[in-house]
Amino acid sequence: MFEQLCPSGPSWTLDWDAVHDAFAWVRALEGVPQDSVHHAEGDVATHTRMACEALVALPEWRARSETDRVRLFATVLLHDVAKPFRTQVEDERITAHGHSRAGDLLARRLLWEMGRPIEWREHVAALVRHHQVPFWALERPDLDRIAFRVSLVARNDDLATLARADILGRICGDAESVLENIALFEEYCREHSCLDRPREFPSDHARFQYFRTPGRDPGYAAYDDTRVEVTVLSGLPGVGKDHWIATHRPGWPVVSLDAVRARLGIAPDGDQRTVAAAAFEEARVLLRAGERFVWNATNISRHLRDRCIGLAADYRARVTLIGLEAPKGVIHARNRSRPEPVPAAVIDRLVDKWEAVDVTEAHAVERVDTSLVPTRT
Repeated sequence: MFEQLCPSGPSWTLDWDAVHDAFAWVRALEGVPQDSVHHAEGDVATHTRMACEALVALPEWRARSETDRVRLFATVLLHDVAKPFRTQVEDERITAHGHSRAGDLLARRLLWEMGRPIEWREHVAALVRHHQVPFWALERPDLDRIAFRVSLVARNDDLATLARADILGRICGDAESVLENIALFEEYCREHSCLDRPREFPSDHARFQYFRTPGRDPGYAAYDDTRVEVTVLSGLPGVGKDHWIATHRPGWPVVSLDAVRARLGIAPDGDQRTVAAAAFEEARVLLRAGERFVWNATNISRHLRDRCIGLAADYRARVTLIGLEAPKGVIHARNRSRPEPVPAAVIDRLVDKWEAVDVTEAHAVERVDTSLVPTRT
C-alpha cells in the first residue's frame, strides 16, 4: 500500500482520501487534539496530512531513490501514530509525553502485521522513535550516542528530512528556529561521519563498549579481553528458538526460562521473578566456569536483554544476540501446536512491548525470519 500511495513525479500529487481509506491507524488520528502553541493547524490527522504534503514538496525527498521516498513517506505517516494513546489534557494543557517511544512500538507492530521486510520496518521504527531529536539536538548531552545509534539502525539524513517535514507540516511560531536546529543537526552528523552512512568503530568490541559506557571515546580501540562466548536469544513464543539452538548451537548448555518454569511449576502468565532469579543463577555458574552457553528466553524488551547481556559482560563474555521472528499467523499457528501453548493474550501483550534487537546491544547481532526455513517450536 505504501508503494501505491506514495506520490511520484512529475505531478507529485498526494491522494489523502486514498491514504485515509487505506489505514485504520490514520483514521484514528482524527479528532485527537494537540497543543495549539506548537500545533495551531488542528488535530493530529490534519498535522499528519500537512507533514506528508510538506515532505512531498521537499526537493531533498524528490531527489532520493524510489525506495527511499516510499520509506520516508511511510515514516511521516507513522511518526505520530501513538498520539491517540498518549495525549492527555491537564489543566487545559494538551500533552503527548512519550509518544515517540510508544510510536516506535506501535509502528513495529503495525508494519509486522502488514508483512513489511524486517530491515525496512526497523528503519522506519527507529526514525519514529527519534523523530523529535533534531529539533533540540544540540541541547542534548547524549547527542553523539543518539546520532551514532540512528546511523547504525537507520540514517540521520532520513531523520533530518522527517523532522523538516514534521515542522513544515504545522502552524507554529518557532518554525524558523527549529529549521535552523535541524540544519545544525545535519552538520553535526556530517562532521561526525554519520549523516548518510553508519558510524564506524575500531572493532565490534569497541562499539559494544561504547554503547555500554557513558562518556567513552567512540574512536577508542578497546582491548578485547573477552573470555567466553554467550548467545542471547530474543523472540516471541512460537518463533522457533529451540529449533534454532538445535541447528546452530548443538551441544551448548542452555539456560532456558521455559525449562525453569516447568521445573518450578510456574505458568507463563504467573509471577516470573522466581523464574528469572533461578535462570540468572544458572548463568552465573556457567560464566564463572568460563563455559559457553545459550540464553533461551523471549527477551522482548531491550531492558530485559540488557540484564542478560550486562551479566555476561561483567564476566567478560563475547555476546551474540539473535532476534528471531516470524509473521503473526505463523507464530500463533506454531504456538497452538505446542503441547502447552502460551495463552494468545500473553503473546499479544508481549508484542505490545516488543523492541527488535539492534547492533548497539551486543558484539554481533542477527535478525532471523524463521518462517523462511522449515522449523519447529
